[in-house]
Amino acid sequence: MLEQIVQTAYREFTLRFYHELFARFQDQETGLSAAEIFAAEAIRALGTPTVNEFAEFMHVSTPNAAYKINSLVRKGYVEKTRSSQDKREYLLHVTRKYELYCGAGDRVQSAVARIRERFTPEECAKFGEMLSVISEELLPYDKAGCPDSDGPAQ
Repeated sequence: MLEQIVQTAYREFTLRFYHELFARFQDQETGLSAAEIFAAEAIRALGTPTVNEFAEFMHVSTPNAAYKINSLVRKGYVEKTRSSQDKREYLLHVTRKYELYCGAGDRVQSAVARIRERFTPEECAKFGEMLSVISEELLPYDKAGCPDSDGPAQ
């Protein structure tokens, strides 16, 4: 029963994500390909990856990654900033322009507001605790962004 609930929730999250992402980008004149949208989403999800970290995560060559990133930079959806630790590296992050177009923060805030309306503060706290465990221990990612095959984090 739990497996079915998790599978259904995962399917609903992904379907909603794809539906809203593509609908939003269809309405806007972004000029982004599907590959560029996924690249920008990966950069956002990774935080501030380097070009090499992004390439490793996407399982593409560094030159291929640089090509995709430079296209996003030219279009104003990604920025590169020089690393303060290693001046040879650049850190990637999506721009405010991208954030406004994809609206992910709005969707999260809306979902959290509905959760708070429906459940008690204690239930919300327990739900938050459970999501943290799922994120940090049950579905960990290694540095290259691949699912950790060793199981739960220790």
